[in-house]
Amino acid sequence: MRLGFKFASKSNTFFTHSSLPPAFPSSLPYFPSLSKNFTFSGKKKLSLWVQRVGFKTETQLSDKMESGNPTEQLIRNLYPPIEPYSTGFLKVSDVHTIYWEQSGNPDGHPVVFLHGGPGGGTSPSNRRFFDPEFYRIILFDQRGAGKSTPHACLENNTTWDLIDDIEKLREHLKIPEWQVFGGSWGSTLALAYSESHPDKVTGLVLRGIFLLRKKEIDWFYEGGAAAIYPDAWEPFRDLIPEKERESFVTAYHRRLNSEDLEIQYAAARAWTKWEMMTAHLLPNDENIKRGDDDYFSLAFARIENHYFVNKGFFPSDSFLLDNVDKIRHINTTIVQGRYDVCCPMMSAWDLHKAFPEADFKVVPNAGHSANEPGIAAELVAANEKLKSLAKKNKP
Repeated sequence: MRLGFKFASKSNTFFTHSSLPPAFPSSLPYFPSLSKNFTFSGKKKLSLWVQRVGFKTETQLSDKMESGNPTEQLIRNLYPPIEPYSTGFLKVSDVHTIYWEQSGNPDGHPVVFLHGGPGGGTSPSNRRFFDPEFYRIILFDQRGAGKSTPHACLENNTTWDLIDDIEKLREHLKIPEWQVFGGSWGSTLALAYSESHPDKVTGLVLRGIFLLRKKEIDWFYEGGAAAIYPDAWEPFRDLIPEKERESFVTAYHRRLNSEDLEIQYAAARAWTKWEMMTAHLLPNDENIKRGDDDYFSLAFARIENHYFVNKGFFPSDSFLLDNVDKIRHINTTIVQGRYDVCCPMMSAWDLHKAFPEADFKVVPNAGHSANEPGIAAELVAANEKLKSLAKKNKP
């Protein structure tokens, strides 16, 4: 088999292993494409070799070119911690009130952060993906999550309610349009919101793609991911009697909605620990400990399970992919960890194929979490790219 690398030199030269100069590191993997829209994080070694032998790759140049300025290098480091300059609560229904906050530049380019779960809530570290001098950073806790009330409430809690809430918050803050950033379930909600209100979205950054299809739920909650994490799976499995194991999502639904609060808590801890133990490529003890927090776990598990039992409240399994045409014009970056077990790469790949106009960044040494170094770097860079484009297009 002949393996090769295509470089964007003037001659568009294609090198095979047999024709490469001796200095070429033969251990480097084969890249099916180094196109503008499909690049790999961690490409520095390849770039350095190519510089040494006198060629420049399209990948090497991409960080500069994607910013819209050939001389500008995209920032990839998280910004320092900051505090909000305003916070509040917005009553969005007869039942629900959501917590919101703003940080960064009050006169800056607005961006809304959509957290995961559903039910995960926001955290102060979420602000660090954005340049606080340029961005007006809006975080909010979705219905029943974080500081929003009532806690862990499932009543009037659907994807379409959350989309309405995003619009109510945008109008409350007097923002004409904004950039949307979401990972995991946040990517689901970001896609659903953008497809519902494409005229209100200036740019999209999506991470750990979750399209809430049956095969994705079955992979993670019905035994697929157990092949990789059997040790983490067994406590999740063993809470459910064998006679109920035909559907773990359904069995957990019964317990998370039990009239006995202790049964709810036990199910919530097991559900949450399973996800927390699989969210990083390398184990993260701090993340795993969140499964011991009954307050967090109850909202996280109850709301997640509620949405999954109801198939995301979407009218069809492929709803988000079927409506990609509505957002094709929006500048978008997709960031995906190669070894994401919670939201495996098949979903990001399907979105990439349906939406090839979006930049597609695969991080080769990462799992699911936005806090893994390679993923965090790509997320910051994606925001920097949209920042440069916003500056360029500013009247």
